[in-house]
Amino acid sequence: MTSHIEEGISSRLPSEPPPLPYSLRTRKKAIVIFWTIFIIDTLGQPLILYWTLWYLTNLSHNLVFSVVTAAIGGVSVFEYFYRLYNLLRKGSRARPLNARSSWLDFFHINFTLVWLILAVELIVGSVPHEPYVRLIAMVLPTVMFYFGIVHLTLDVLRMMGFKAPFRISSTPKGAPMPTALYALIEDVVAVDGGGGQIYRYALRTRYLSSPYFRRMLFEMNCFWSGGSIIFAAVITALVFTLPEPVAFTLGWSLPFAWAGIWTLITIPWVQSDLRREKEAWAQNVGQGGEPCVDQVRAPAARTRFASVQEAIPSILPWSRNKEIPPSVPPAAPCDIERLPPKPASLPDSTPAATLENQPLGPESPSQIEGDESTQHPMTSADERGTAVGHPTLSSEKN
Repeated sequence: MTSHIEEGISSRLPSEPPPLPYSLRTRKKAIVIFWTIFIIDTLGQPLILYWTLWYLTNLSHNLVFSVVTAAIGGVSVFEYFYRLYNLLRKGSRARPLNARSSWLDFFHINFTLVWLILAVELIVGSVPHEPYVRLIAMVLPTVMFYFGIVHLTLDVLRMMGFKAPFRISSTPKGAPMPTALYALIEDVVAVDGGGGQIYRYALRTRYLSSPYFRRMLFEMNCFWSGGSIIFAAVITALVFTLPEPVAFTLGWSLPFAWAGIWTLITIPWVQSDLRREKEAWAQNVGQGGEPCVDQVRAPAARTRFASVQEAIPSILPWSRNKEIPPSVPPAAPCDIERLPPKPASLPDSTPAATLENQPLGPESPSQIEGDESTQHPMTSADERGTAVGHPTLSSEKN
């Protein structure tokens, strides 16, 4: 009898994780153009201006760095106000799910804070008659320190069981602390990449439905945030020990070298993990824990990192899988009977999560066209970190 029930449930479960309606392949040209301009603006421009104005002109050192600092970050300033407009404009479909019209996403809040820190660095470093060259060389390492510490802190708090003290993008106050990389991906793709709220909803559904996906994002966040802190410390040591011209050059160039290496490692790593996640879903393996709830230690299939780690002693306490008895058959990402109606613009295989565990009927199938301009209203999230579709956005208070 039990086997018949389990077979009946499994037959109604999706055979792959909820899809993400966004592809980088169709945006390769825009990505290449943006990063080319960004690298020229942030790497090429300060180094070229420094070496040419400092050694090939008779300008005072103060004036040289006044020019250098004034020219820095044009692309970032444009991006800042572009994001601000898209988040605050009337009827915005880029802002976090259920957020008030005046609410910024988590990335933009950090974007603002880090720019204030950098402004102080640049002003203090360039105002004296003899500029503090080493301080001005610390702009990019400061960014690495800031985001590394913030992102690592969020995940440490998450592993310790803390709840979100305030809304973190689409994660409401009181929900389990999200892994920081999840919030970063959500915000950057939704606003800068044009994915909008349709992407925020789909990503939240995937995040809540797949313990494997959450574990992968946690491991990747530790890789990037830990690496950024370590390499920022190394670059800082070089900046304050080497001759000023060399220190300035390395301070502005080494962060890009580190980011390039980390990206080359990340791409095949993530591709492998996404394949493993899909295989786990197809085989009904490792989708344990409570369905559609962000359980930090929910059992999941082995990630690529976990497979490699088996060969070495476990050092990090959170790297040891702590089995939690699943409340449903292991393959079930969400009990079909508990699904609320989903917006018509989302993929048919995308399950939403429940609100207050109230049983709601499933919505009729629909297909997404993949056009990020297609928008739909959303809601998300009770205190347990669940997400639901709903016809209003502005009614929920943060």
